[in-house]
Amino acid sequence: MSSTTSRGVAVVTGGSAGLGRAIVRELADRGWDVAVLARGRDGVDAATAEVRAKGRRAHGVSVDVADHAAVDAAASEVEAELGDIDLWVNNVMSGSIAPFLDTTPEDYERATKVTYLGTVNGTRAALTRMRPRDRGHVIQIGSALAHRGIPLQAAYCGSKHAVHGFTDSVVSELTHEGSAVAVSIVDMPALNTTQFGWVKSPFSEHPQPVPPIYQPEVGARAVGDVADKPRRRTWVGESTVGLVLGTRVAGRFMDWYLAKNAWEGQFAEDKGSSTTPPNLYEPVPGDHGAHGAFDDRARGESIQTRALRHRRGLYSAASVAGVAALAGVVKLLRR
Repeated sequence: MSSTTSRGVAVVTGGSAGLGRAIVRELADRGWDVAVLARGRDGVDAATAEVRAKGRRAHGVSVDVADHAAVDAAASEVEAELGDIDLWVNNVMSGSIAPFLDTTPEDYERATKVTYLGTVNGTRAALTRMRPRDRGHVIQIGSALAHRGIPLQAAYCGSKHAVHGFTDSVVSELTHEGSAVAVSIVDMPALNTTQFGWVKSPFSEHPQPVPPIYQPEVGARAVGDVADKPRRRTWVGESTVGLVLGTRVAGRFMDWYLAKNAWEGQFAEDKGSSTTPPNLYEPVPGDHGAHGAFDDRARGESIQTRALRHRRGLYSAASVAGVAALAGVVKLLRR
């Protein structure tokens, strides 16, 4: 059980399942009181119960982050129950796996409203409260796919690209006024989360993240480390480093490589079809936890998370990861 002394109040959007659920657990373990914002009441209640079981205060709000007024009201409710918000993690996402022209305009707009505007709405609610106090920290959950889009996920990739541009603008404004509020982006690799069980898809095969796949706790530990010591940008996972650097040094090759490999790589032929309904418009009832269907092939650690925990070796470790990833790209180019 954690100490009675709180690190502060943290809000996690999409905290009822998947990566968000893992982040809620990690922050509670590190001494934060945690508010969980998500649509599904079952998952919200289960997540807050876990926080309380760790000896921390918790509060849950069932809210659709695409509704800016509802998000602001949820933030006010959290502060009334737990006190000033010190940390806000924008994690929520929703989407589909389908070719762009086979995605209805309604599905595309809904995925964008949740994934991109949900981040905008969360950031607005957080900064409205943090900026007058001149303290606080906002963490945006980004993605390797913010640096390089892949087939079948145009709405998600576009939203994550937009989150980067939006966040850069906000940071420049805060810097201009000399604000002490910190804003970070943590770009995630492919994670074994519930997302791939309830993502909307017209395909019969079970969707999967493009390998290599990491457990959601890898991403959650990185978020916890950034919450401890704010950093502007963090890449999680060797695959994220490789994708970002490969895009920078061999963009045309990456176009060809991902067109060739990323389509089939998003389906798990050995898993059958998903039996979970999509959650694009409505939450899926029940408590779904943090993990998806790929425990048998997901990695439990990453060099980036180890490096973040040992700050002195951070840059050397990141350099090693970068060199290794770049070497892999060069090897593929030679082939």
